[in-house]
This record gives sequence, C-alpha cells and structure tokens, in this order.
Amino acid sequence: MLTLESFSLKDKVVILTGGAGNYGRGLTAQLAETGATLIIASRGTAALAKVAAEETARGYQVFAETLDQGDNASVLKLRDTVLKRFGRIDGLVNNAVARTMKGPDDTLESFSESMRINATGIFNISRVVGDVMAARKEGSIVNISSIFGMLGPNLWNYEGTDYKTVPDYFFHKGGMINLTRYFASIYGLAGVRVNCVSPGGMFNNQHPAFLDDHAQPHGRHPRIGRGRDVSAQRRVHLRHRGQPAGRRRVFGQVSGPGNTTRGRGGNNP
Repeated sequence: MLTLESFSLKDKVVILTGGAGNYGRGLTAQLAETGATLIIASRGTAALAKVAAEETARGYQVFAETLDQGDNASVLKLRDTVLKRFGRIDGLVNNAVARTMKGPDDTLESFSESMRINATGIFNISRVVGDVMAARKEGSIVNISSIFGMLGPNLWNYEGTDYKTVPDYFFHKGGMINLTRYFASIYGLAGVRVNCVSPGGMFNNQHPAFLDDHAQPHGRHPRIGRGRDVSAQRRVHLRHRGQPAGRRRVFGQVSGPGNTTRGRGGNNP
C-alpha cells in the first residue's frame, strides 16, 4: 500500500469530483488506497465507470456517479444519492474542471460558461456538501487549485509551441484559494476542515519544447509531475491529524509546489 496507514480513511465516505483525468486518476488511486468508500463523479460517466471497475478489481470500494457541476439539480441529486446509499458524507475533493476557453481572445460567453461551472459550481457543491458535514460536526473539504492560482503565466515556458494561456483558469483557480479561506472560517466552527492544494504542471504529452523548458533554471516550474507523483506522494488533507477544528483552529493552509502559506481563514489538516 502506497499511502501511509496514518492517513487511513477506512469507513469514511468521500466524494471526488472528476477522477478519470490526468490528475484525477492519481487522486482516485490515492484515495482508494486509504480505504475510503469513494464516489467519483463527473459528466464523463463512461470513463469513470472504467476507473471504478479498475479500482474495484484492486479490492477497493470505488463507485461512479453522474455530476454536472454547473447544474444545481445535478449537485443535489449526487448529494441525495450518496446519502441514501451510504448514509453519510465525510469528505469532498473538488478536483473537476471544465476547460471552456481556448485562448486569451476567446469570447465572453466562453469565460462566463467557465465561471458557471468552475466558480459558481465549486461554490455550490462546497456549500451543499459542506452543510451536510457541518450538521454532523465533522468532515473535510479539499480544493485542488493550481500553481496558476498563485502565479501569473511564465511565457518563456511556451516559446516554440502554439500553446496559449487562458485567463479563466487563472481567475477561478485563484478565487478557489480564497474561497477555501472563506469556507474554512465558516465551517471550521462546525468542525469541518477546508484546505487547498495548488499542484504544479503534470505531464500530458506536451510539446517537447515545453517539457524541455520546465527543466531549465530560468523556468518558474523546474519540474513537471507525472501521475505516479499524485498517487504515491500527494497526501490529500482529508485525514485529521490533530484536534477538531474550532475557534482557535481557524487558520489557513494553502499548499503549492514547495510552498505552504498559513494565514487567517483556513483549517490545518
């Protein structure tokens, strides 16, 4: 087992949005190894069903459900389905993201669609599931932001490629970090921890010039991760390692590559 036993989530019910993509697949493997009853949810149900079957074959409890993060009825249905089947929700990992913009000159409509799913949608599912956990006085929400929620783009990394940075991603990933602090302040008093992780780049068969530049000393992202880094090394802050969150534990943890900042308005894991 790759995950330390001290991070066991045995008998916990966890929802992971996404779960079949480049980063989400590693999170699925990681969370499955903790012993959690894991529900992976997104619009791509066929891909999720395949992942769930693979993890079930490894001896883990992973179930696929449909979720349209931008649709309130779909969010409520997921909540109700999980509660009806498992009787509780102990954790939520906000990992799913919709890539609606194709470049900086894309339409306002594509930006608005991104906000509907990636901003309003994140707020909604966090509140819907957070309220369930707050009623039980325990639980954990982990938001998967990005290094691009903490820094602007380094255009050197894109020289020699046709890649374009998209403004909506920087906007909603940056907003997710401070939304984490907001919800931590609200839910922390009810015993629910809220934390945020901001990973660096992940390998996805990018242009060779892009990959080469990540290894150069002038780049802001000197190393690009691979799927095994998620499943083997990233320990999502769902396991509580201290006292229950309360008035004196409303502090922030926003983690990025080689960086952890703490401040008012978040919970320690």
